[in-house]
Amino acid sequence: MNTTRLSSKGQVIIPKPLRTAHHWEAGLELVVVDLGDGILLKPKTPFPETTISEVASCLKFRGKPKSLDEMTAAIEKGIKDSFE
Repeated sequence: MNTTRLSSKGQVIIPKPLRTAHHWEAGLELVVVDLGDGILLKPKTPFPETTISEVASCLKFRGKPKSLDEMTAAIEKGIKDSFE
């Protein structure tokens, strides 16, 4: 188990084996999540988190809706084409 100490300025050093394992380098921005009995550090993503409804709403389809049979046939064709 790796341990570290909180400095008088509130700073924590993340042990090198953990930084190396996660490919964390100097300057990486981390998100701090309060879990009640501790905290979680996660790398900040370049984009804010979104929900599927936020993303899917930008994918408006203009045309006749496809049936389930048509979608299944297209998937089967795609799979066959990828193995030829």
